[in-house]
Amino acid sequence: MAAASYDLRFDSGRLCLDLVATAEPAERLDGPRRLRAWLAGAGLVPPGMPLDAVDAGWLGRFQAARDLLHRLVHAEVAGRAADPDLERLNALAATAPPAPRAVRGADGRLVRSLAGPPDCGELLGQIARDAVDLLTDSVARGRLRQCEGESCSLVYLDTSRGRRRRWCSSEVCGNRERVARHRRRTVGGQALKG
Repeated sequence: MAAASYDLRFDSGRLCLDLVATAEPAERLDGPRRLRAWLAGAGLVPPGMPLDAVDAGWLGRFQAARDLLHRLVHAEVAGRAADPDLERLNALAATAPPAPRAVRGADGRLVRSLAGPPDCGELLGQIARDAVDLLTDSVARGRLRQCEGESCSLVYLDTSRGRRRRWCSSEVCGNRERVARHRRRTVGGQALKG
């Protein structure tokens, strides 16, 4: 089943790349409600964590961080330097991530919680640290791929066996390519008959 262009996606292989994916093919973080959904879906906050503080200010900061990560990751894939952006990334990464806690859930089992309400800077710091880890790990960096989809520029971490993954998502771009290939064969076959 293909994902709608507005669906939040978490299939790039890394937290920082999942944030970058929120701008492709269209803006997916179009308001605080969508940012709250992304934060929960990405696992940055425990399930059910109140995110009442998330507002337009948070949204702007996450979009700015996403743009920074987009430039850095695409520059890395293309083999270009992006040193001014690296300085900005390092400044974001210097912010401590939110402190996790283990607490008893309603059923008595241990569940993950945060020591306090999440702070925008702390969550951005966690994403920035993920990006630093990705970009400084030569093995992981070597697995970065740009989607071969016709109109897709997403970058993902290729963890497939044999490292031959071609698309950001088999269900999205891979399906589009298979449909287009089928149409070309069908049209080509009909042209030969005519």
